[in-house]
Amino acid sequence: MKRLVCILSSFLILHSSFSAQPNIILIMVDDFGYECITANGGESYQTPNIDKLAATGVRFENCHVQPLCTPTRVQLMTGRYNVRNYINFGTLLRTETTFGHLMKNAGYATGICGKWQLGGELDSPQHFGFDESCLWQQTRRPPRYANPGLEYNGVEKSFTQGEYGPTLVNDFALSFITKHQGKPFFLYYPMILTHDPFQPTPDSPDWDPTISSEAKQKSVKHFADMTAYMDRMVGKVVAKLDELGIRDNTLLLFLGDNGTHPTVTSRFQGADYKGGKGTTTSHGTHVPFVASWPAVMKQGRVSTALVSSTDFLPTLCAAAGVKVPDTVDGVSFLPQLKGDTGTPRDWLYTWYSPRQRKDLTVKEYAFDQHFKLYRTGQFYDLNADAMEQQDLASSALASDAATAKAKLQTALDKFKDARPAELDREFEASGKGKDKTKKKGKKKNMKKGE
Repeated sequence: MKRLVCILSSFLILHSSFSAQPNIILIMVDDFGYECITANGGESYQTPNIDKLAATGVRFENCHVQPLCTPTRVQLMTGRYNVRNYINFGTLLRTETTFGHLMKNAGYATGICGKWQLGGELDSPQHFGFDESCLWQQTRRPPRYANPGLEYNGVEKSFTQGEYGPTLVNDFALSFITKHQGKPFFLYYPMILTHDPFQPTPDSPDWDPTISSEAKQKSVKHFADMTAYMDRMVGKVVAKLDELGIRDNTLLLFLGDNGTHPTVTSRFQGADYKGGKGTTTSHGTHVPFVASWPAVMKQGRVSTALVSSTDFLPTLCAAAGVKVPDTVDGVSFLPQLKGDTGTPRDWLYTWYSPRQRKDLTVKEYAFDQHFKLYRTGQFYDLNADAMEQQDLASSALASDAATAKAKLQTALDKFKDARPAELDREFEASGKGKDKTKKKGKKKNMKKGE
């Protein structure tokens, strides 16, 4: 009898510990810079659902990612800087450990929905730790918006009855949440919106459910409608959590994957703000980041802590009670989510080389909230020169600038020999990223800048 009591007690302790694990939803918007959120000071778009999350959660003012889609996705999913594991655009090395693996091994139900762009194998999402998937751009590249083509667990499905891709993906997200409401789940939701082509949404006055091409009805004027629709999809996720009674213990993280497309100019804090996707200025890397977890966050707060895309994996692990692999570069920001000081970063590091073509050029730099130093020696005062027009490398520096430059140089020195030579050899030998003869017409424009 005594032995039975001990067994029951152990079971209750384990059950209590398991139940305490939060559900986790990570939403990442495609090509969506810091300036686009009203809560950040944006003036061009309506984002009421995201603003509500910010008002009741934590709004981060200094989250930076890579300037382009695939580089950010690789860092986010592995918690490692691109210098260590990035090979080429559209690829995630199958030897990498992702947050999908780690959460699945911890007993979480794992799902992914939205944009993939990390390998065309039929089993790619499952190989990287996701039990269930609904993805665009996995095995093929059909339209993503009106009458899209998606892959459900690797099975291709084409839609021709006026369906809208972002709605279908959102339906999968809501179904996944409902299905797994009884146990901890992890949903990674890299949205299709708001990437170009800028086309009407079902809420737009010029919506046409008959088109089946990304080359039709393209206009930057639709970016506002796409932003509003994206925000509505976020609201539907929150509403589903409320409906199921699991909102309180769900950690919801929302961010952008890189800066806004350069054709989009928005009003931000009283001035024009041009999208900087693909550039290493703040317009290319500074993205919105909002965290919401009602059981932990009792009131809205703003954090000025530096956050990198590598930091999400260790934070998810910390929230779920999962050991972080020793190879991870990221730093958990869970203390900031809980309202503690923690040990915030002194600097962020970036190694950026998109490898869309065979060009091996690298931009490598370290920065803090005030200064930025490139490996090549350029040094900028970001407060006075956000667009990096005035190189201070040969200027006499004030004491604060000189101190910052020395600190950032020390940071760069940590990664001087971090790049495995075999990665570049493998990229060159693969034949991927080769310069191709430019094709005329719309097809080239469709693929540019993904």
